[in-house]
Amino acid sequence: MIFGLFFLPSHGKTETMSLQANINEEIKNAMRAKDTVALESLRAIKSALLLAQTETGAKEELSSDDEIKLLQRLVKQRKDSANIYTQQGRADLAEPELQQAAIIEKFLPAQLSESEIEAVVSNIISQTGASGMADMGKVMGAASAQLAGQADGKTISTIVKKLLS
Repeated sequence: MIFGLFFLPSHGKTETMSLQANINEEIKNAMRAKDTVALESLRAIKSALLLAQTETGAKEELSSDDEIKLLQRLVKQRKDSANIYTQQGRADLAEPELQQAAIIEKFLPAQLSESEIEAVVSNIISQTGASGMADMGKVMGAASAQLAGQADGKTISTIVKKLLS
C-alpha cells in the first residue's frame, strides 16, 4: 500500500477543479461514506493519472484529451473483465467490475447515442468522399478525433463498417 499519495498539495492553482483535485475530493467523500467500490475505483483513477504524469514528466500536466483517453481505457478494462467473468459464469466477480466502470464513467463527458454517432459518421463520410471499406481508416481517423470522449472506438468502428458496407 502506498501512503501519502492522496494528499498532494495543489500548488495554489486557481483554475476550475482539475480532474485530479476532483478525484481527491471524491476519495475523501468515499472514505467518509465507507464506500469500498467507489474508493477502489477512485484510487485506480488516481493511480493511473499519477502514472501517466510521471511518464510525461513531473512538470507537465495531462491534457484533458489525455485524461479522457485514460478514463476510457479504465472503463474498457473493467467492462472487458466483466465480460470475461460473465462468460465464465462468475457474476460475483463481474458485478464489482461493472460498478467500478459506472463510477469511472461519471468523470467522462456524456456519451452520444448510436443515432447521434451515426449522423456524425455520415457527415464525415460525405466530407471525405469515402465510398467503401478501403476508406475505413480515413473515416475512422476523422471520426475518432471528432468524437473523442463522446463515444468508444468499438461503437464508432461498428457504425463506420455499417455505413461503408
